[in-house]
Amino acid sequence: MKNFKAFIQLIRLPNLIFIAITQIIFLYCIEMPLFNEASVINNVRGIYFVALVTASVFIAAAGNIINDYFDLNIDQINKPHKVVVEKIIKRRWVILWHILLSLTGIVLGFYVDASTPVRFLGIANSACVVLLFFYSASLKKKFLIGNILISLLTSWVILVITYCETNHLFDVFRKDSSLQVDKLSRLTFLYAGFAFIISLIREVIKDMEDMEGDRKFGCKTLPIVLGLNATKVFVAVWLIVLIAALVIIQFYVLQFGWVFWLSALYCVLFIITPLIWILLKLFKAHTAQEFHKLSSVVKIVMFTGILSMLFFRLYA
Repeated sequence: MKNFKAFIQLIRLPNLIFIAITQIIFLYCIEMPLFNEASVINNVRGIYFVALVTASVFIAAAGNIINDYFDLNIDQINKPHKVVVEKIIKRRWVILWHILLSLTGIVLGFYVDASTPVRFLGIANSACVVLLFFYSASLKKKFLIGNILISLLTSWVILVITYCETNHLFDVFRKDSSLQVDKLSRLTFLYAGFAFIISLIREVIKDMEDMEGDRKFGCKTLPIVLGLNATKVFVAVWLIVLIAALVIIQFYVLQFGWVFWLSALYCVLFIITPLIWILLKLFKAHTAQEFHKLSSVVKIVMFTGILSMLFFRLYA
């Protein structure tokens, strides 16, 4: 039981569930209504969608595992009470699980390629595995590049769903196609953009939280290179950009009638307001515990932001 709990902690099960929920909600609340309206059958459905989600979850789990493997020394300083590698699960088993989960995610990608019109998903999954490995081994210790990479991979969780329907996107050039490609593209990049920015904000806040251990082992993260105050300004700029974009979107949404007031109210209460709170608390934070609290709230906002997709099903 102890090893099982340690494994659940190692793979970060709540984060994996969040990935699965994101992809499921995007498919059934945004993509499927558009495909059903156009009487078009999407590529990733049924067992193929299960394979896609499972691959995403397994690759993310493998990434979390290899990250803890390489971060063992740093974690013993930053969060000694959460260390699992070597303390509970031996390093050789950690590597074995990383390889097993990575290979399964890659194989599932090639399975979807072979069974549907989707192309290069297996190669894309392979690229994600390689990028996560190099992120953990080296890139996360570099100035900003690791943060950007993880943010891009976070947005890929959403982008991959639309990517798998690439062949249908070109139907817009056919006169007999009624698929709203422009709407699907807008919503895809809207949520992918939200995922990128909110993930970048959280990654940099986590770097501020982990400064002590990172500095001891020669990491060149943003707060170590630029200092805490400059890093706070960097995060604040992205928070302001995100808040402004969300406010503009609400004014755009409200022009469609009173029925959309509920979604606008949800966005203001559960996304914009917490982001403003984070912005106000950011410059007052100085300890690892305070940055950890901010990071946790950002994670909640990521979840409430993804849940806003449910309104598209409501109004479909």
